[in-house]
Amino acid sequence: MESTQSHGAERSPAAQTAAAAGPGGRPAPDGPRFLTGRTALVTGAAGGIGRACAVALARAGAAVHVVDIAADAAKEVAAEIGGTCWVTDLADPDAVDALPADADIVVNNAGLQHIAPLQDFPPERFALIQRVMVEAPFRILRRTLPHMYAGGWGRIVNISSVHGLRASPYKSAYVVAKHALEGLSKTVALEGAEHGVTSNCVNPGYVRTPLVEDQIATQAVAHGIAESEVVEKVMLERTAIKRLIEPDEVAAAVLWFCSPHTGYITGASLPVDGGWTAH
Repeated sequence: MESTQSHGAERSPAAQTAAAAGPGGRPAPDGPRFLTGRTALVTGAAGGIGRACAVALARAGAAVHVVDIAADAAKEVAAEIGGTCWVTDLADPDAVDALPADADIVVNNAGLQHIAPLQDFPPERFALIQRVMVEAPFRILRRTLPHMYAGGWGRIVNISSVHGLRASPYKSAYVVAKHALEGLSKTVALEGAEHGVTSNCVNPGYVRTPLVEDQIATQAVAHGIAESEVVEKVMLERTAIKRLIEPDEVAAAVLWFCSPHTGYITGASLPVDGGWTAH
């Protein structure tokens, strides 16, 4: 909870008590479990970045809604962290609208990829990527923002990408979706500011996840190189730090945006890209 005071001013005992509590008198601890009493919703939480985020938020004390289409893996994650599993196809608007609305924290992470030159890109695949990566986050925020507004506190962290800030060939649908997510995040930042809600993006480069590893063969075909050359010549070509990012590193950035000391940061895009966007 943020407070403003003049230099040297001393708060009364009542003010100190109020500052130690969140909206409605809820605890706002400043320690390892600083999200105690909060509820988080994480999409694509059965693996990769989403799983790392769900685990990190749970360790910080949040109750976590684990949302994914992969039923078995999602149930395993929920059981591991004491969360609630929601097996949901984010391409189905009715299924998205049935997700819980009680989240104080939303991490829009779910995504998919397709690599092809624009003239060969299947329109139905393009539309699917937009439904999952743009429309679903919109619908989730449309449902959860009233709860955040009523409580006077909310944290939205959208897992964008370096491709939300830069384009790459052969990824038209993904680049369009991530740029759209950036716009959605900034719009919510402006609308939510007066209600104590922040909205930010985390923008990783290539992360060591199945989504990235599954791209290697198609990247090799698209670029006309051997699969063994893809990581070095395509994925790490534009980064200064020559390694893939680990999911836990992205989750640490997400957790930081939810911490007690980031309430004045909103509408931001945080590159976690090994220096890619420094060019």
